[in-house]
Amino acid sequence: MTLDTVKRREQIIDLLCHEGSVRVEPLSVRFGVSSVTIRNDLRYLEQKGCALRSYGGAMLNQQFAFDRPLQDKGRMNRDVKSRIAAKAAEYVKDGDTLILDSGSTTTQITPHLKGRRDLVVMTNALNIAYELAGFERIEVMVLGGSVRQNSYSLYGPAAEQQLRQHRFDTLFLGVDGFDLEAGITTPHTGEAHLNRVMCEVAHEIIAVVDSSKFGRKSFCMIREAGQIHRLITDSRIPDNYKRALTELGVEVIIADD
Repeated sequence: MTLDTVKRREQIIDLLCHEGSVRVEPLSVRFGVSSVTIRNDLRYLEQKGCALRSYGGAMLNQQFAFDRPLQDKGRMNRDVKSRIAAKAAEYVKDGDTLILDSGSTTTQITPHLKGRRDLVVMTNALNIAYELAGFERIEVMVLGGSVRQNSYSLYGPAAEQQLRQHRFDTLFLGVDGFDLEAGITTPHTGEAHLNRVMCEVAHEIIAVVDSSKFGRKSFCMIREAGQIHRLITDSRIPDNYKRALTELGVEVIIADD
């Protein structure tokens, strides 16, 4: 696959996200390629799960977890995420060692840690590290690596090696897609690798997930749905998810009850 093809398909995904649907002929004119090429692009995106083909074009697959910018994610379901974050902070005690994964919900946990004493917090999120740096009695550790501009997060072999040198009480894991069969997924391969290492070095894994993420799946698996200890979510979690996860031994906590 050429670089031009990759860039064109990424731009088609952006159009799908913003407009909800695309048409073959306008795309052909826009990118200066044949309609056959555009149809091949749409067929590829359908195979990857992010588009649904329609007559003369394609529609956005709402069940696919896209790699949206952090600012956009932060505006979505903000009140719900705030309640989930507040509930998550209740599971932090003075003296704990934590990993805060990048993400819009984990970002909202940060202000609730102000006033806690003798915490050690490691994060791969630049925005979280910046905010935590202003809090007294919290030691902030930042993973090194390559920067993902969409999420202000760091990833890569250096970050993974750094993580493996430590052990933590609790990981607060952000989620792009949560599906009972596909598991916990994310669109970015490098971040998925890092998240898996986070899970390995944490005694307890707490996923913070608003209900819009259920039933969504993406390219890269982080963990099977039953391989977490707690799930903090909102009351719109589907009943079959709540029941299945409870049967798998996951404690399901509803933040807005």
